Amino acid sequence: MSGATIQASAPARETVRGGRSSLTRSRIRAAWIFIAPTLIVLALIAGWPLARTIWFSFTDANLNSLNDYEFIGLENYIANYDGEWLGLLTDTDWWRSVWNTVWFTAISVSIEAVLGTIVALILNASFPGRGIMRAVILIPWAIPTVVSAKMWNWMLHDQFGVINDMLLRLGLIAAPITWTANPDTALWTVVMVDVWKTTPFMALLILAALQMLPGDIYEAAKVDGVHPVRVFFRVTLPLIKPALIVAVIFRALDALRVFDLIYVLTANSRDTMSMSVFARQQLVDFQEVGLGSAASTLIFLIIALLIVITMAAGRVRLGGETR
Repeated sequence: MSGATIQASAPARETVRGGRSSLTRSRIRAAWIFIAPTLIVLALIAGWPLARTIWFSFTDANLNSLNDYEFIGLENYIANYDGEWLGLLTDTDWWRSVWNTVWFTAISVSIEAVLGTIVALILNASFPGRGIMRAVILIPWAIPTVVSAKMWNWMLHDQFGVINDMLLRLGLIAAPITWTANPDTALWTVVMVDVWKTTPFMALLILAALQMLPGDIYEAAKVDGVHPVRVFFRVTLPLIKPALIVAVIFRALDALRVFDLIYVLTANSRDTMSMSVFARQQLVDFQEVGLGSAASTLIFLIIALLIVITMAAGRVRLGGETR
């Protein structure tokens, strides 16, 4: 090829690049135009209440006189009066609720991930009635949380509950157990009910990933005589890992905001109180809007920080290569 031809083709390539860049910019503008109404609606229904909550966290607002308040700065978070530190960050009940929430999230999401994977593997196999089984397994997840929590509350009742009655008949316990009132069993009971309800959600997401896996790799493994357990850990698990991570993140973010399940089962018990239950107690029971808003703001910041970390981690591939 001659030098003149190369020189002539260079401007053509630059024109193509410029055209593609222009097309990309046009598509970006169109995308912003389409999502702008949604962003405006979200700003009105979510942004304004959030901003108002953050503002109230810097005031001494009370539920009895919501319009009569004063700006007090960071005193709801931390303050020193006559050498004594006060505020949310020094409140042992707040830190206990933080620990309860983190503990609940770690244990429940871990169990749900394992059970969800097992259920998804079973539902991915071929057997008679698989379609019906897939529909039935979603029933716990479809039941509203308040309804399922109230149902389990009656089942776990120490006098009238079917759980205690069954265990007594089997001789596994000598006396009825107050599952939701006993500090040793209350939080584990909440975890058990949450696992029963949300494991189908995990299974559904993992099953969708299993359905996308190519079948030829399993046929090759079967021909080579590879044990099914080895196939799962060496082939299946690495392939569904991205979907599993997404499912775990979604459940963790949801579990960190848990309120209705714990509140219906154990009300305001300090042994099981989550961050959301603590914020509700300050806002409604004690009518301390300022302190309750401070707790709600910290909950928002904790979850937002987790989202930022997750998004930052998602920009790095498993091999260490940046996307």
